[in-house]
Amino acid sequence: MAFTTLSLHSTTPISHFQQWKDQPAINHAKPCTTTVFGQPSKVLSIIKPSKFHLTTNRSVHDSSILRSFNSNADVDVTITNSTIFGIDGKPISVDETDLDRPTEGFSSIEEAIEDVRRGKMVVVVDDEDRENEGDLIMAAEAVTKETMAFIVKHGTGIVCVGMKGEDLERLNIPLMVDDKDNQEMLSTAFTITVDGRDGTTTGVSAEDRVATVVALASKHSKPYDFKRPGHIFPLRYREGGVLKRPGHTEASVDLAELAGLFPAGILCEIVDDEDGSMARLPKLRQFAKHHGLKIISIADLIRRKREKLIERIGVPTRMPTTWGPFNAYCYKSTLDSIEHIALVKGDLGDGEDILVRVHSECLTGDIFGSGRCDCGKQLGLAMQHIEEAGKGVLVYVRGQEGRGIGLGNKLLAYNLQDAGRDTVEANQDLGLPIDSRDYTVAAQIVKDVGVRTMRLMTNNPAKYMGLKGYGLGISGRVPLVTPITKDNKRYLETKRAKMGHVYGLEFNGGLSALIGANKK
Repeated sequence: MAFTTLSLHSTTPISHFQQWKDQPAINHAKPCTTTVFGQPSKVLSIIKPSKFHLTTNRSVHDSSILRSFNSNADVDVTITNSTIFGIDGKPISVDETDLDRPTEGFSSIEEAIEDVRRGKMVVVVDDEDRENEGDLIMAAEAVTKETMAFIVKHGTGIVCVGMKGEDLERLNIPLMVDDKDNQEMLSTAFTITVDGRDGTTTGVSAEDRVATVVALASKHSKPYDFKRPGHIFPLRYREGGVLKRPGHTEASVDLAELAGLFPAGILCEIVDDEDGSMARLPKLRQFAKHHGLKIISIADLIRRKREKLIERIGVPTRMPTTWGPFNAYCYKSTLDSIEHIALVKGDLGDGEDILVRVHSECLTGDIFGSGRCDCGKQLGLAMQHIEEAGKGVLVYVRGQEGRGIGLGNKLLAYNLQDAGRDTVEANQDLGLPIDSRDYTVAAQIVKDVGVRTMRLMTNNPAKYMGLKGYGLGISGRVPLVTPITKDNKRYLETKRAKMGHVYGLEFNGGLSALIGANKK
């Protein structure tokens, strides 16, 4: 009898889930726990004798859609090809003409842009598996003493200003630490702090902070106009905005720019006024309603920003491979000029329910057959699956060696692993993110070759989440289970235990059972 697993938000009681078809199935449900994204999560494990549908009477974050299932098993939740899920687990149409439709319970991006244009604040919420927080955001050039006082009263008191790199360089405001030394959880690009030189005293009052922010948002300001250190925290915006990094820094600049204003935005995290903790979505909604503010999600802003970050180079080329013939497409990122390749098999037709693999470059595994990882074997298995299906797409994303840390750092991490650290701990010891990849370029390539909804070949929940929301629907997940060896056992177990990777139901209890048949 098949099992299936539905991950719940850690604060959502299992009792809030209701069965509305095949009622007996829910009676066999049993609560358990698992690790998703490195955090303990409640899980509803259901013995399912037949296909059924599940609904909820509470908002559930989209990570709840991550499922464990065999490639030929019935799905536990009916997800149509025309449905993707937003920050609250609510369905969002992926129709090309409907990408501006907001997630249920949020204001539209156009409404937020208009308020920013008028000098008002908006509440911006990021993904629950990221910071899971809301920021007060407004255009830097529109700040007043009253709005600054409001921000300081209801926020953490750490007032930041998102700015483009070119403006920070013009003002000679460098990063606080180099990128390689940045140990902040999400690699937020803090610069040195500043106060305005004119119109300020201590720099900490609302009036002083306004003077500093206004100077930062002026194209006429010079480096001498600022004292260092100070009480305002400029943050360096990543080129490409929320399409490259779905953070509040990028959202603040994107909103100001979309409003036709100077590309700099104030941002400050909202705190719960009862206990001083970070305010979460229910409180953020209450806060926005009480103060008459629009509330938007970064996921919706990503859908609103549809500029293309790729260009196709040349024409498709026939490529015979070990697995069969494919057509090769070359794409170049307009942000960093890195070239990527898409291999397309067969006629994709209407682009619905296409088998897709997005594969990050791994020189050691893909080219040299390193036994430390399963990357090369996953690549071959994905190609085999596409060939057997008769149609599908493989996107090979370059510049993401070692989950984005680069080849040299990956080799350093290998040495630490030989000394006893696992793949996550090694990255942390080097002061590097566990996984710094983003999937914007990959999503745009997948869409450009004609895919609309896909069956995604992956074991990685972060990739699943990273690819949806760009006008692409995910109709299913196909696990890629490769041989387990003594060299990669710990690596795969760490990805399962600390990064939430799902290898198929029979492997979720651990990998030891697989070793016997795969000893090398």
